[in-house]
Amino acid sequence: MTIHTMMDNMTYPVILTLMMPKDTKSYRHVYFICFLALYVLILSINIRLVMVIVMEKALHEPMYIFLGHLCVNGIYGASGFYPKMLFDLISDSYVISSNMCTLQTFVIYSSLLSEITILTVMAYDRYVAICKPLDYHSKLSKNTCVKLVLLSLLVSNSLSVASVLLSKLRPFCKYHIDKLYCDNWSIVKLSCVSSFVNNVLGYAIIVIFLSFIVFIIVSYFKLISACKASLENRKKFWQTCLPHIFSLINFTVAYLFDIMYSRYGANDIPESLRNFLALELVIVPPVFNPLIYGLNIRAVRKRVFTSCVASRVNVSQTIKT
Repeated sequence: MTIHTMMDNMTYPVILTLMMPKDTKSYRHVYFICFLALYVLILSINIRLVMVIVMEKALHEPMYIFLGHLCVNGIYGASGFYPKMLFDLISDSYVISSNMCTLQTFVIYSSLLSEITILTVMAYDRYVAICKPLDYHSKLSKNTCVKLVLLSLLVSNSLSVASVLLSKLRPFCKYHIDKLYCDNWSIVKLSCVSSFVNNVLGYAIIVIFLSFIVFIIVSYFKLISACKASLENRKKFWQTCLPHIFSLINFTVAYLFDIMYSRYGANDIPESLRNFLALELVIVPPVFNPLIYGLNIRAVRKRVFTSCVASRVNVSQTIKT
């Protein structure tokens, strides 16, 4: 019976229902405009930053290459949530097939895991730049940067594929996801069979996540000790490391909120707070990261501002013509 049900899950897509936003009947169009504005904002600021990094030769440095990768990852993760949410709001139908649910889970989950691996690589970049400046270009050559980016993608996607496949192979006995979008643990909870293997893998991923956090914290302790002896290093730290610290804190808090929400129940939490916890992870990081880096790092801020002014001048000249 179980084997037959598992085969049905794989062969025939099951239709699942998602949580409806509060007061949808009254505020559906307001929600649509807000989510559309957020998605356009995420796309515009991230694409603008990536374009500046690609087009400006002065920004073809490891730190900015990793920043560009972080922005692309933000676009990728946001695209796993916003188009589906906008479609649900405009059609007033909060359903999703099991196959599309699996795809959405993979996109969001791999984006989150990729973000922490990128932040870890960026911490290593700052450590070498400040603590071992003479070895910086030899240790972080363009080939090394490409390898680090590919490694971050390999680690995040491998863990995501394993988690999503284990969830997909489980037979469903419930069909409602108490969240505005699909995630891995929500799919696991739809099954009535033992979740032991999923739990083991889930906790293993959490351990890997925490090990990345520990690596970043240790690297920053070394950075702080190195900055005490040099005014130049202190300037580098405040200009380039502060945005990284803010991004890390923001991501860690959002991720912990998501774990609390998904794994440890939410029946006694008000619906508005539950929705906030669910949306924190798909709203704040992709908006926060490009803004904090773009505003705080002088080289990026200067070139983004210059490109914006140049584009406005071109537009005005075109209109006059």
